Amino acid sequence: MRTGGAAPSRVPKGVNGSTMAHSPSAAQTNATSRPADSMVRHAHRLPFGAETTSDGVLFRLWAPLHPQVSLKLEGAGPLTMTAGPDGWHEILVPGAGAGTRYRFALPDGMEVPDPASRFQPDDVHGPSEVIDPNAYGWTCADWAGRRWDEMVLYELHVGAFTAEGTFRAAMDRLDDLRELGVTGIELMPVADFPGARNWGYDGVLPFAPDSSYGRPEDFKAFVDAAHARGICVLLDVVYNHFGPDGNYLPLYAPLFNAAHHTPWGAAVNFDGEGAEGVRQLVVENAAYWIAEFQLDGLRLDAVHAIADDSAVHILDEIAEAAQRAGQGRPIHLILENEENESSRLSRDGTGRPRRFTAQWADDVHHVLHVAASGESAGYYADYAGDTGLLARALAEGFAFQGEMMAYRGSPRGEPSAHLPPAAFVSFIQNHDQVGNRAFGDRITAFAPPAAVRAIAAVYLLSPQIPMIFMGEEWGSAQPFPFFCDFGPDLAEAVRNGRREEFAKFPEFQDPEHRARIPDATSPETFRSAKLDWSARHTGDHAVWNDWYRRILGVRREEIAPMLGAMGGHAEHEVLGDQAVRVRWRSADGRALVLVANLKAEREPNARLPEGRLIWLEGAQAEAGLAPWSVAWIMAGETK
Repeated sequence: MRTGGAAPSRVPKGVNGSTMAHSPSAAQTNATSRPADSMVRHAHRLPFGAETTSDGVLFRLWAPLHPQVSLKLEGAGPLTMTAGPDGWHEILVPGAGAGTRYRFALPDGMEVPDPASRFQPDDVHGPSEVIDPNAYGWTCADWAGRRWDEMVLYELHVGAFTAEGTFRAAMDRLDDLRELGVTGIELMPVADFPGARNWGYDGVLPFAPDSSYGRPEDFKAFVDAAHARGICVLLDVVYNHFGPDGNYLPLYAPLFNAAHHTPWGAAVNFDGEGAEGVRQLVVENAAYWIAEFQLDGLRLDAVHAIADDSAVHILDEIAEAAQRAGQGRPIHLILENEENESSRLSRDGTGRPRRFTAQWADDVHHVLHVAASGESAGYYADYAGDTGLLARALAEGFAFQGEMMAYRGSPRGEPSAHLPPAAFVSFIQNHDQVGNRAFGDRITAFAPPAAVRAIAAVYLLSPQIPMIFMGEEWGSAQPFPFFCDFGPDLAEAVRNGRREEFAKFPEFQDPEHRARIPDATSPETFRSAKLDWSARHTGDHAVWNDWYRRILGVRREEIAPMLGAMGGHAEHEVLGDQAVRVRWRSADGRALVLVANLKAEREPNARLPEGRLIWLEGAQAEAGLAPWSVAWIMAGETK
């Protein structure tokens, strides 16, 4: 659940402070054993924003809706910027440098932050701060990335991952993730959002890591430390809308195109009048995260809500820019796409992705969730009682490949059987599927442990790429409810809107029950989501943690090495109610076979084929598989 809108909700406060308030030096913020003069520096030169030069700072703003714009440095009077062609305004300020705080002043006196701000020390309505990206010295200078087939992803929210909720605190848990078997971290959005807490999908300043998590150099230190442990870092980016509070762009640029509509209102303008500047902002943002923060990839949020009728779709332009910014490193681009467009995941003749590496496989989540939980409300209704969809999703990524989906009332998807399994990211929990529940409860709170272990054994050893949601590995009891931090009027709208949304569900018809839904704007709701790391070595949590570590060890030794030789067209069959067999073939003649019985009764038809058993969850019965049992077999091996 996300909120969005087009205009700022309040006027920023007046400026104050000194002009030359410098940020900490690299030596103060980056602990390292490498001599400072030998550190590697990474900077992405932006065509807009504030760029440090040997002569001062060059400030550039695209504001085609105004003939004149001024620069306002803190503690100084306004400086008139030179108006150039196509709505560009610029000025070089000698003496300005890293730490200088500034705003842009529009003709009516409104002072706005820089849309390309690299840092907002006082949140989205405050001044922007000049950042020198070369000030950070990278210690992991020889990082060359990791292959996609090695990936075990771990989705986390920086603010809820630790008690402190910062990049630096998250660094202290990197060894835990490495020992678990994680090779890639997928961060929920960090772009600057209003207030002190947010899921991240209400961002309005896409180049600035939110100050509640730390400074830009803290984010770089986190990435640097992850790379030193062999862990990739990917970032969730949002290009389908801007948040409802603090978005000043529409005041001076054609950010939206009313010809297209999205759940948040008019679509971001990628194909209307003035779209060139908006496209450049987004494309440069993708390249910026890859080049300047050395990220290993991006997850593009809800691309089905990105409207673009241009000859070259903005997604393709983003993909090309991100790959160039990687300078030869493997860059992994993941889509969230409700439309199940397999064409966006196409491969070249060698099996390499043409544009996008993989897509979040929501269908895989849905079939496994329905099997374990028995839930059939909302969109789960389309999956309940259809074992064919279960088999198809596990084998081909998409359950719906052009068929009518009753819940949405329209066909959904494209054929996907030809795609390799690594074109899909599978999971049994993520921020949406947990957080969009009324109470943010995890699947371990309402499904039997044996059922959860069974579906986890399916997705963790699947040749699809697995993604663990933070805390899942020890069966965390912490919920992950929706949370945000808006001003009074918008906060009330969020509270009412969320409760109204759940009013259509039978269990929330009673207003008193509906009133128990956590207040998304309350600090306590956010605190309830913070992981309790002390619990993972106690009781059942320790058992879960050990189980995840062991099964990921099997994935590392048995599954990952064969993914590069595994194509599409997996064989799949229904063995009985909620019981399936799937066979993936490898170019070396071997086959990986899954036999799964995902129900509470024995399945006599679920018999194991010949081959080497690499994992058995549950048990074999005299004939077939016992309830909630999953077997993985390596077949076709030569002795």
